[in-house]
Order: sequence, then structure tokens, then C-alpha cells
Amino acid sequence: MPTLGFTKMHGAGNDFVMVDGTEFSSPLAREKIAAICDRRRGVGADGLIVVGPDPRPDVDFRMVYYNADGGEAEMCGNGARCAVAFAAARGLHGGRCRFATASGVVAGEQHGAHDVEVLLPGWQDLALNLKVDGSPFAEHHACNTGVPHLVIVTDDVDAVDVRRWGARLRFAEQFAPAGTNVNWIAPAAGGREWALRTYERGVEDETLACGTGASAAAVILCHLERLTSPVSIRTRGGDVLVIGVDLGGSALSLRGPAVTSFRGEVTIDE
Repeated sequence: MPTLGFTKMHGAGNDFVMVDGTEFSSPLAREKIAAICDRRRGVGADGLIVVGPDPRPDVDFRMVYYNADGGEAEMCGNGARCAVAFAAARGLHGGRCRFATASGVVAGEQHGAHDVEVLLPGWQDLALNLKVDGSPFAEHHACNTGVPHLVIVTDDVDAVDVRRWGARLRFAEQFAPAGTNVNWIAPAAGGREWALRTYERGVEDETLACGTGASAAAVILCHLERLTSPVSIRTRGGDVLVIGVDLGGSALSLRGPAVTSFRGEVTIDE
């Protein structure tokens, strides 16, 4: 049976199957991507990322991101950092790069072996102090940082039943038809660092980190004047993501770990 080589990586615990787009001639079927990402019967991951060539002379590579259900998504911040490291290991850039995504061209820089920063597309659709029907929480905000996010400010993220409320609120009426990711944030470590938990659409479960969710939370905290840039967000996996927020120009930088876990081969045809 045909096999496909892959690298398993994670960005702050948000894990991905990374594949080289030059190693296969046609796109992987949605069902196959979902099977590879299955944690019991496949490799197991929050998503699959294809890194391949882009025809533009000023772009080093293209990143295509798929959620664990096999559906393509516009952006993944932690996945973008892993793509920068994965592409560097293949000689596609020398430490600094520009790469294409479904959200536009993104710049990246590898500061160290496991330390990568990406400049995300400017945020959109910022909405503060939303009313969300059916929610038991008091404070809701929304922001699109490449993908849409609902951000809920609470006193204690550990007390939240993320799976229960994430599954409900991600389909709230104002986010139809595509739905939204759902994040809870609360102050930690004296209030300068904030803790984050995220329910990701497409994964349909809590993930250990979400780069675009951390970025959305940082944008909202800065607009609410509760923090100033750069913002430190501690993920559920225990890592810290540092987000730079330019309130004047809507620019975002996301810096954190991008780590290779292992490499292997997976069967691509039954």
C-alpha cells in the first residue's frame, strides 16, 4: 500500500501531522485526513498541515491547514509556527520567510530551535460586550484573527466545563452558519499573565492551545485596557504564548514553541 511520510509537531501542545506537499500529486481526501488525525485509529492530531510550493517569487512556501475533521480552515496560529519550522528543516527558507495561507500571506521567523514567531493577518470583526443567548457567563467578546473566536472573560478557567459549553456556544445564532471557536480567559500570576482554555470548531473538543484564540484574547484585553502589549497567555498545556498587539494598525505577532515530536509513515490508501 502507498505510504506518506509525516512529521508530528506541536505548538504549545496544539499538535499537527505535517506533510510535504511535493510527496503526493493530488489532495488528500477529507475522510483520509480525518482518519490520520483520529487519536485511536490514526496518528492522532488536532489538524493536518500540508507545506508545499507556491508559484509567487516573493513567497517561500504555501501552508494548507485542515482541522481534525478533515475540513480546510483559514488559519491556525500554532500550526503556522510549526509550518515555519517544518519548512526551514526542508531548506525552504533561511530563518525568515513569507508564506501563503488561506488568510493571506504571513511572515515568519525562527528565533531558535523551538522558538518561532509569526505575523498574523490583522484582526477583523471586533465586537465587545456581546449578548449571547443561552450563555451562563457574564462577559462575552468576539474577534476574528484569521478564524472567528468568541472570548469569554471569567474568574477561573479551571471551573469551566469547556466541552459542554463549547459545544453549545460555538453554534450560537450570531455566529451562524460557520460557527465559532470558544475561549475562556482569566487572570493568573498576579494579573499580568492570563490563562486560556479553548474549544475548537473542527476538532469539536478542547485543545491544549490555540494561537489564534490567544491572539483574539490579547486583542480584546488590550482594547478593554486590562493589559498592554505584549500580552502573555498561558495555555492549557502549560506553555506561554506571547502576542504583540498593534492597536493602531491591527497587526499581530504570535511567538511561542514549535516542537518536533517524531517522524513516521502513514498508509494513504485502503
